[in-house]
Amino acid sequence: MIRKFLAVFLIFNLTACAELQEIAKQLPQSGGIGNAEIASGLRQALDFGIDKQVTKLTQTDGFFKNELVKILLPEELQKVDKALRDIGLSKLADEGLKVLNRAAEDAVKEATPIFVDAVKGITFADAKNILLGNNDAATQYLTSKTQTALYNKFNPVIKNSFAKVGADEIWNNLINKYNSIPFTNNVNPDLTDYVTGEALKGVYTMIAVEEKEIRTKLSSRTTDLLKKVFALQD
Repeated sequence: MIRKFLAVFLIFNLTACAELQEIAKQLPQSGGIGNAEIASGLRQALDFGIDKQVTKLTQTDGFFKNELVKILLPEELQKVDKALRDIGLSKLADEGLKVLNRAAEDAVKEATPIFVDAVKGITFADAKNILLGNNDAATQYLTSKTQTALYNKFNPVIKNSFAKVGADEIWNNLINKYNSIPFTNNVNPDLTDYVTGEALKGVYTMIAVEEKEIRTKLSSRTTDLLKKVFALQD
């Protein structure tokens, strides 16, 4: 009886060891890289994304001429844009879109300090989860840590920007033109909240672009630290 028990126990342990070895093979090998170095690598990747991609959005036409993030009218108002273009008022419609994007470009200038604080706050545990996550895991982390603060920063800037560039006048003119078209339903949009949300989406989209580049292209890992850390998730 004891021999049978020992035999079963031995088989169980050998099986368990084999399974553990298989699991271990599937895990990335650290190659001597510690948690602190992994966290530093991820912070560097995010810093690069913020510096390279988010800065582009603050420039003139950073949103307006970037098809990935260009802010269009909300769906319920796209009929306004189409109707104006149909009657030969494309230039007016373009001006209406341009002021939305200009407001977003102004607002994104407020983002960098908030992002920098969030990047500094990445913990060792965060770092490993992010590194082994999806291609946008770092961006998702940043979104969860900054979205509320950025919204609160962006919203008043966009509101002021609308006033500064005469957006209220442009939109009043645009909407009045639309409302004067026979057989249309009058609209009276408040776009500040909408543009704030679209500006946030644009910021995170561009950070995700840079993160994916670093994760998937060796040529985008421009420092020894990035090469060393992101080799773990290849």
